[in-house]
Amino acid sequence: MAEDKALQLAERKWKMPILVFFRDARLVFKMDELGSEILRIAVPAAMALAADPIASLIDTAFIGHLGPVEIAAVGVSIAIFNQASKVTIFPLVSITTSFVAEEDTVQRVRNEPQKGEDLDKKDSAKTCEVKELVLEDVMLENLEKGSATDTEKNKDSIPEDDFKATACKSPTFAEGKSVKEKPNNNNKKKKKGRRHIPSASTALIVGGILGLVQAIFLIFCAQPLLSIMGVKSNSPMLTPARKYLTLRSLGSPAVLLSLAMQGVFRGFKDTKTPLYATVAGDVTNVILDPIFIFVCKLGVSGAAIAHVLSQYLISLILLWRLMKKVDLLPPSLKDLQFGRFLKNGFLLLARVIAATICVTLAASRATRLGSTPMAAFQVCLQVWLTSSLLADGLAVAGQAIIACAFAEKDYQKATTAATRVLQMSFVLGLGLAVVVGVGLHFGDGIFSKDPNVLHIISIGIPFVAATQPINSIAFVFDGVNFGASDFAYSAYSMVLVAIASIATIFILSKTGGFIGIWVALTIFMGLRTFAGVWRKGTGTGPWSFLRGRLLP
Repeated sequence: MAEDKALQLAERKWKMPILVFFRDARLVFKMDELGSEILRIAVPAAMALAADPIASLIDTAFIGHLGPVEIAAVGVSIAIFNQASKVTIFPLVSITTSFVAEEDTVQRVRNEPQKGEDLDKKDSAKTCEVKELVLEDVMLENLEKGSATDTEKNKDSIPEDDFKATACKSPTFAEGKSVKEKPNNNNKKKKKGRRHIPSASTALIVGGILGLVQAIFLIFCAQPLLSIMGVKSNSPMLTPARKYLTLRSLGSPAVLLSLAMQGVFRGFKDTKTPLYATVAGDVTNVILDPIFIFVCKLGVSGAAIAHVLSQYLISLILLWRLMKKVDLLPPSLKDLQFGRFLKNGFLLLARVIAATICVTLAASRATRLGSTPMAAFQVCLQVWLTSSLLADGLAVAGQAIIACAFAEKDYQKATTAATRVLQMSFVLGLGLAVVVGVGLHFGDGIFSKDPNVLHIISIGIPFVAATQPINSIAFVFDGVNFGASDFAYSAYSMVLVAIASIATIFILSKTGGFIGIWVALTIFMGLRTFAGVWRKGTGTGPWSFLRGRLLP
């Protein structure tokens, strides 16, 4: 069946796989079954993904009123924390989403024949009941006529199959007595609604361990890491940056656990639960920020404490909801999939290090320009990342749908879903370019009152806005590749992109300063997009069926 679908797909008019990106482009806004499914997953996912950066933006806005030194210090600390978090959690979340989607799909497909058999049994039982009633009606009719002889004759006239139906046992009655069904342990489990997904248990264990390791590492290495980022021992940014980073690190276990659980929910195509939990945590953060920063006069330390408390609240909500859906205690250690996680995790680890080191290096080069350029860079970077991450909602939807399609060997749906989310990402990017450009132009005063900072922000606005379509496509290509379990290509291609981008950042930051850094970041995102287009556009790897080559 799957091979037939792949052959039908290969026989289509698309002689060159690159043309698949333009396939059915007129349907990009159509709310058919696929379009509805994408939006049902993508919209809550995008809102959840954007919630945390928006909370960081609010942090930035509150801290910005403390002064340019404080906002620059927090910007450096956030860059370090985000780098560490992405290195540890991004591979775990991506792998978890794909693996959970695959396992859930396989279990669902296996259970479908069982359900069919159960329905057949019920239909058979109902048929027996009907036949019994027919026979009883005939017998009663004859008894009313008072003719036993006629009864025997009519009995003989009843078809043999119908007469034998009296041997069928009714599911509810037998020999006039009520029969209670025996309790079934499997039914009890189904009533509870819990699923046995080994990937979910593995993700939580790995996430918890990595969270503790990250917290210990950041706390004890705060000052050396800040030094690497350009904050020297005589810098006024050192003290507030170290305070913020140390306190923020205490929330690492909660951050990694919550994101691991979000990966599980995404695999189930449930993005509403993570949204509700994230919004609850971020609202708490927004409420606590002004209280701790200004009322309690804790400054940057207050902002860090508020953020940590909000992350632990998010984790508790997600854990409570997940325990209702999944049996988190595996029957044995053999059910856990540490080997599978580690194998693909190391590939994505290399990828995420390569990707985030470019952004971190850009922040480091901006730091060396001084506190004022760094403050402006921090504002532009937070807006850039926040708006671009909205496309990650489409990436999550694409990953979940494509992973399920590959598990079912439905290559037609995998291709259609990938094409649709990529086309939608381009449209989204165009919309974001307008919104970000206009919003940052008129709303930059929210982040700072320093005229020098505002002037430099205005210089970065064209880059932040114009790169939105490129960023959107690049982020969605990540989801497409992860959904196809193309982790190796994602890792190797990103390493090559990073090597070229790092050299570009060094060269352009020296020659062009603030503008040079943003030109280099634009080149970086352009190369990421090109790598994604190349894989599917040439019909290689998991997309080889686009060239008429069947997957094993």
